[in-house]
Amino acid sequence: MFGLYPDVRLWNARVESVPEQVDGLLLTGGEDISEKFLRQPVPDPSLIEDADPARDAWEFSILPGILQRRLPLFAICRGLQVLNVALGGTLHLDIPNHAKLKFQNIQPLRYEKSAAIQIAHVNSSHHQALDQLGAGLEIEAWCADDNVIEQARLRDYPFGLGVQYHPERDPLYHPLFRAFLNHIRTPAS
Repeated sequence: MFGLYPDVRLWNARVESVPEQVDGLLLTGGEDISEKFLRQPVPDPSLIEDADPARDAWEFSILPGILQRRLPLFAICRGLQVLNVALGGTLHLDIPNHAKLKFQNIQPLRYEKSAAIQIAHVNSSHHQALDQLGAGLEIEAWCADDNVIEQARLRDYPFGLGVQYHPERDPLYHPLFRAFLNHIRTPAS
């Protein structure tokens, strides 16, 4: 997918020094957010799995600048959770039955009419999800079966989209990446 955009350079913050003047941010999936970064009580610390405090520190430190500059932002699974927490939101710390749907596009979504990109069934696999929304986030889609928030956008923002499912796992989701990359190539004025 990214090969179709040869003028877009991807930086992996875990292994490369990322330049100050990036043109967008892709927050990917991964482990849970560390307890010290959450803005809520954690009744059972065992609910936090495989946290990476160094990654959390980097992502939570870079987000304010990205948002202030209104750069394109695409947040996937854990990335959506980071965005929500950074904006003051909270998480459901244990969502049963979602982690086992890794490669199956079977969860039906229901969308707000204003959602620009709508995919009927998704492959959501996670054990945490958004609870209370952070400032400026709006829900675009919920799982039709259990109302877990599966897609949200930043209100009044050029391109700020987050999905709880995993678009990197299937070409079905290429429209999400195309929208993000097109906003990087053609910044809003």
